[in-house]
Amino acid sequence: MTPRRVLQSIILMLAGWALMFAAPAGAQGFPTRPIRLIVPLAPGGATDIQARLLAKVLSEQFGQPVIVENRPGASGMIGAEAVAKSPPDGYTILFTTAALAINATLAKSTIKFDPVKDLAPVVWVSATPLVLIVNPKVAANTPQELVALARNKPGGLNAGLTVSGSTSHLAAEMFKQIGSISFANVPYKGGAPAMLALLGGEVDFVFAEALLALPQIKAGKVRALAVTTAKAAPAFPDLPTMNAMLSGFVADNWFAMFAAAGTPREVVATLNRAVKTALDLKEVQSLFDKDAMTAVGSTPEELGAHLKSEIDRYAEVIRKGNITAQ
Repeated sequence: MTPRRVLQSIILMLAGWALMFAAPAGAQGFPTRPIRLIVPLAPGGATDIQARLLAKVLSEQFGQPVIVENRPGASGMIGAEAVAKSPPDGYTILFTTAALAINATLAKSTIKFDPVKDLAPVVWVSATPLVLIVNPKVAANTPQELVALARNKPGGLNAGLTVSGSTSHLAAEMFKQIGSISFANVPYKGGAPAMLALLGGEVDFVFAEALLALPQIKAGKVRALAVTTAKAAPAFPDLPTMNAMLSGFVADNWFAMFAAAGTPREVVATLNRAVKTALDLKEVQSLFDKDAMTAVGSTPEELGAHLKSEIDRYAEVIRKGNITAQ
């Protein structure tokens, strides 16, 4: 082989190595421009508040703006679809809730993307329990007593649902199925109206968001019986879990970030590390403590597995309860 051909071979080999070890296009130096953080709900709620604090912290870390964009509608599916169909470069991120897992089944005939195939898990950010609370006039001080009351009066109790198709709704349906009881469901257009109905005695119990339940519990206006997390919730250390009484009863709300499927692993890893760093900051921990949330900070793989298991869990409840989208 001539010296010239030897040199050409070496150049080709080095070029091949460079391609092999180079970061995918768009991953180098990420981020180099603003990031959009899509919140698929209206401004002002717990999801939006959490997203805006994280956006502020991430902007400071990256030296690039992280801009929260609210895309409400279709129980969060409009915003989720926007991310699923965005360029897979990490510059459009979804910050969503457990509703994503519910609507994978409940809205399957109408959504135009697959939550598992079309979204890349980034990080499971936080979780918060639902709290089983009853009107003080209800003669039940424990979940077991509420079950007994429901069995003694089939159909005689009323459950307030924060929104049809929400985690509150699915938790109530789980209660029926796992507890082998019956009661009437009364849907409301949000957690606040459902809470007012409970305080006014229109309904007997609600699986309420922790943030809404906590002030009423402290004021003695409602009685708390249990939380819906798999394990004891730090914000409610004295309350048992529904899971301890009715095995498999887990219906907490969780918050997580996703990118479009195909986003480079290096970009996902960068976002994951940044969020985990943010979760250790005092200002983030203070918000979580105030709003009865627990930081999680998972790996992308853990979030992916969690999403799949949640889809399966809720799909079974929806099927057994013959629940349809409203």
